[in-house]
Amino acid sequence: MRVATRVVLLSSLLAGCASGPLQPVTPPSAPSAPARAVPELRPGVPAGYLGRALPDSLALLPPPPAKGSPAFARDQAVSRASQKLRGTPRYALASSDADLRFPHVAGTFACALGVPISQQDTPRLYLLLQRSMVDAGLATYAAKDNYKRTRPFVYYKEATCAPADEAALRTDGSYPSGHTAIGWTWALLLTELSPDQADALLARGRAFGENRLICNAHWQSDVLQGRAVAAGALARLHADADFSSDMAAARAEISGLRGSSVPASGCEAEAAALKQVIPGVE
Repeated sequence: MRVATRVVLLSSLLAGCASGPLQPVTPPSAPSAPARAVPELRPGVPAGYLGRALPDSLALLPPPPAKGSPAFARDQAVSRASQKLRGTPRYALASSDADLRFPHVAGTFACALGVPISQQDTPRLYLLLQRSMVDAGLATYAAKDNYKRTRPFVYYKEATCAPADEAALRTDGSYPSGHTAIGWTWALLLTELSPDQADALLARGRAFGENRLICNAHWQSDVLQGRAVAAGALARLHADADFSSDMAAARAEISGLRGSSVPASGCEAEAAALKQVIPGVE
């Protein structure tokens, strides 16, 4: 998949905007963080921090398991086990996690963080999630484009939890998982911002990636290596001054909102769904 196509795909997830030239935007102000121009992928859709200075997932990762290998047999076993969760609360959560569009996806870690996450409540954290999503997602494509691995729903001629996405997914390589790279990047950076919530945040990040198994969109090895790409992306991000500035501003927002209410009913339902685990998952 060409870079331009990848950018369009990711920017469409961030916001449904008309195409246009890249223009700077000014992020909302936050304590201790001066306003600055932020480049856009499309009008209203902020670009990542790294540009083309992304970790090389093709160099970072081993090849995906070959068909007929013991490793692929493990992938198949986990895939079949994950499909037993169809129709359960965990499947409903997986379906929700499949939607990477903002503002929906911004609230993924709100329960684990214990703080509401939105453009209104935490504007700099919201921007941080938007921009890091682009970097983590794009970082998977060197390997995706090289291996062009067939996704499980195509392999088994089945459906996913997001039928509207299936046409695009058929031509988008399965290895490694972009959703996992994004979710694990967020889990890691949020853990840095709020270390007292580390266990809950990391558990939610793991579940976010494993939900791609339940959705029938990825193999287990795709998910495991998506975490490796996330670690590489976050390491690169820490060398970026704008990322560091946004991290500091987001930390201040979280501290200021600590103790604010997160919808209890939604958190209770999420906790119940997360108790349903996939047999055999590593």
